[in-house]
Amino acid sequence: MCSAVERNSIVNRAQPHTPLVLSAFHEWTHGLDTRKSMCSIFSHIRDIPYSLVVPVNDSYTPQEQILVAGKGSCGAKHYLLAEMFRKLNLSVVYATFPFLWNDPDLHYSPQLRKLASTLPVAHHLACRVQIGCSWILVDATWDLPLAKVGFPVNGNWDGYSDTKCAVKSLKSPVRTAFCRTVTNEPCRGKDETILKSVDGEKNHWQEEDRARYYSEKISLRTSDEVERSRLFSREFSSWLETVRTTM
Repeated sequence: MCSAVERNSIVNRAQPHTPLVLSAFHEWTHGLDTRKSMCSIFSHIRDIPYSLVVPVNDSYTPQEQILVAGKGSCGAKHYLLAEMFRKLNLSVVYATFPFLWNDPDLHYSPQLRKLASTLPVAHHLACRVQIGCSWILVDATWDLPLAKVGFPVNGNWDGYSDTKCAVKSLKSPVRTAFCRTVTNEPCRGKDETILKSVDGEKNHWQEEDRARYYSEKISLRTSDEVERSRLFSREFSSWLETVRTTM
């Protein structure tokens, strides 16, 4: 299991629940037991369209923002999932995985493939949830329509098994550097679809700690890498909208 997760004396900091989040929580869990509530929360968050381009409103928390915008990235999705799961008295940690956008299994357009091949290492966010004595990977990143272009979408989750990870996690810092500078290819094979703990996984108990870690990683990018990432984000999010409506 992930080494950063303490199995004993687990305490999650109480999170303030805003009216927007509470309203969605009650709508998604009304009349359901804990297991069914987990599955309902998961499927509702998974079905929020994934996007890297979302209008920013500083008056909203990330959890509120995704509910207001009706779309969001893996970070906002899993901050919301963690807050709702904690309201069910479940222990949750944030799990970050280094990866490359240049995944050969995704059916990118030629322009997107070219852009993806130039990008630095990115950092995906999912959650690990304590179910019994195990810490289960719960990843609600990709909405269902994206399966048709190769994304590893998680369908009907049973509430106790590991989901598939949304990305092919890089296995080690050494391999990460090699991929970035030499091959720029993901380090997991196509047959490695079920995630187990990997060298590159980093866990955090609190949203603030994960956000700080992510900011530190992003700050290492050059100005050219930042610009290429911004361009990819716009093109990628536009392509996803086309996938949902026309393919």
